[in-house]
Amino acid sequence: MSILRGGKRIGGHDIRIGIPRDRSLENVEKDPRLKQQVGGNPASTVGRMQALVNEAEGFARKARFYVEFQLPAGAPDFGLGISFGDIEPEIPPYVGEENSGFSSYGQIREVQNQNAKRVQLFCAGITMPDRTIKMQSVRHGAGPRRQFAYDFESADITATFYADKFLRERTYFEMWQGAAINLQTFNHNYYDQYVSPINIFQLGSFASAQERDDVTYAVHLYDCFPTVVGPVQYSHEDNQVQTFEVTFTYRYWTNFFINKAGNIDVGKSEQTRHDQKTLDKGIWGRLPPEIRRAGKGIVEDLRRRIPIGGVTGGRVFPPFKIPPLNI
Repeated sequence: MSILRGGKRIGGHDIRIGIPRDRSLENVEKDPRLKQQVGGNPASTVGRMQALVNEAEGFARKARFYVEFQLPAGAPDFGLGISFGDIEPEIPPYVGEENSGFSSYGQIREVQNQNAKRVQLFCAGITMPDRTIKMQSVRHGAGPRRQFAYDFESADITATFYADKFLRERTYFEMWQGAAINLQTFNHNYYDQYVSPINIFQLGSFASAQERDDVTYAVHLYDCFPTVVGPVQYSHEDNQVQTFEVTFTYRYWTNFFINKAGNIDVGKSEQTRHDQKTLDKGIWGRLPPEIRRAGKGIVEDLRRRIPIGGVTGGRVFPPFKIPPLNI
């Protein structure tokens, strides 16, 4: 049927003129618009960015981290009733008195066992260490200068901690400082007796596992020491949770995955695809994330299309009830 039409009968024939209706909905199956993909063009810059984000399974989050602290060795427990086995060292009488002002082996071990977990979990924020390569400008003959790397340095890091009502978290780091300075005689301890490593972990979740937090990046700080245990501020106008800051100095740091500082094997040096052995769950665990997600969708769809699954919403799969796949 035309939108507008008109005509006249001439010699037994109808001569009609009109404007035909829209024919765009005819032969729909050959419409080229149906062949277009939903969403943006995957070959575009935005499409490639989305593909990389999906491959990495998301971005790192600031709140997903964990820190491990370990108190140092401290001063020997000479003259304090600590047994050293069958060998009793010959110690001058004044040594026990000289060491009594340092944090000792026994004291540090007791504080570490009682409060290490609390201190690590109550770390409200910390700074991942930086690294600055120091350059020297050199000119060989004519022409522009070249910049040569000759050293590196890293700035101190600062961590913020929540404090319980006993301020045991602050006592933890005061004990650490006490391993370096004798607060009775004001003597200094040996370097190896008061430095200790710190591990900082970036956490993230994986589509192939049920766990929410797994290590995705980690650094190991060598020879750390809390140079500043910050003040604790009080005010009748502020009843928030008490916090304090600790500033750490360290000798240098390494990447767990690049420098193989530990036994963690995630992301390797490229940091693009995770390869965590602990997440291997059989044949599904060896497949790429995209295939695992597609396979999970197919299985769940089949469970709902079978009559019993359609009635129960996929919760019952004939002939048995099976748990969901951990893929």
